[in-house]
Amino acid sequence: MSFGWFFGLFGLHLLYMYQKFQSDQVFTGTKLLDGRPRCGSMNEGFTPIIVTKEDGTIEDIVNKEDAGDDIQQLNGLLTPGFVNAHCHLELSHLKNVIPAHTGLQEFVKQIVALRKVDEHVIADAIEKAEDEMFQNGIVAVGDICNTLDTLEQKLKHRIAYYSFVELYDLDPTRAHDKIIAGIQIQNAFQENCIRASLVPHAPYSVSFNLWKLLAEHFESHTITLHNQETKDENDFFQTKTGSFLGMYERTKVSLDFFEATGLTSVRSVLPYFKKAHRSILVHSSFTSVEDIQAVQKEMPNSFWCICANANQYIEQTMPPIELLRSQKVNIVMGTDSYASNWSLNMLDEIKTIQKHLPQIPLEELLGWATINGAKALQMDKGLGSFEKGKKPGIVLIEGLSNEHKVLETTISRRIV
Repeated sequence: MSFGWFFGLFGLHLLYMYQKFQSDQVFTGTKLLDGRPRCGSMNEGFTPIIVTKEDGTIEDIVNKEDAGDDIQQLNGLLTPGFVNAHCHLELSHLKNVIPAHTGLQEFVKQIVALRKVDEHVIADAIEKAEDEMFQNGIVAVGDICNTLDTLEQKLKHRIAYYSFVELYDLDPTRAHDKIIAGIQIQNAFQENCIRASLVPHAPYSVSFNLWKLLAEHFESHTITLHNQETKDENDFFQTKTGSFLGMYERTKVSLDFFEATGLTSVRSVLPYFKKAHRSILVHSSFTSVEDIQAVQKEMPNSFWCICANANQYIEQTMPPIELLRSQKVNIVMGTDSYASNWSLNMLDEIKTIQKHLPQIPLEELLGWATINGAKALQMDKGLGSFEKGKKPGIVLIEGLSNEHKVLETTISRRIV
């Protein structure tokens, strides 16, 4: 029985059960289809129509001649909803507060000093930030949490969240207390049907005692890590030198317990980190081929998250995208927080990448922003691609160039 015959037989009834969408292009999560195929195109003779149930569940992608009537005609590119693999929603009140281009250490210093404000200010900023993400097509977020400030907003379940309860402390005697405090936050999220895991902040901010205890809780979770954001991070682990020593001295952290490993930061913590079921390494600005290969060998389920605009905001640099591509790793994308970005919009991340690396096909970038992100957050059973039974959301990207490039004027908006 063809799908078109099914529509013909039950067309009147299906009018109230199904939605049908046609656009100039359709990105399925794995490939780009021409919505108006011309002679010689890859899908010549097939005009894709996305068919969904009323609640947005994907029924099929069918040929237009089999889709029946009542097709919504749209101009642009239809894609599954975006997955923001790295965000700090609880820092949304810091929008436009920390000046751009301060450098990482000054940025971290200001975060610590400025994050404490009135609860209602934090809550209002969180609500507005989530609404921006919702409207521009983000359907899932890997969200870093040091507190429960985001819980009330997440209880609305407008967006799917994986809450990464982030722990850090270089005092090895406080490791057990940090785990207990983290578990309390994790339980609060999980009791409200919000997936959560305990994660380390970064190699340089977690004692080896805390790493050992954290690894016992990784289990089936996705674990994220701020990785190799500066050269000094590697210097600290390899030789116990560099500007990190001064940073710890200013914060009155004793490093008597710490001994240089002779390895880069990520390889120094890999014995613990590799116990994660899936991992997301964020930023990785100063990683190397050897580091990437070591991670891939020990952690084949690893994903590498690039936050292009955060790199631009803090240090006016770009992530090592071509290095990551050359090693054929799984790449995902994130916006980071409003403390380090001008927007929480995945399309803006794509714009920045295409500006600096125009050779990367839009199809590849969209894969990072959809199905790869869904896999990293273990949400790919329902999100990331237009497959029957999934409910990935539908986003319309409007105003692409004739060469399928994003322009400054290109916008994205949620359709379903």
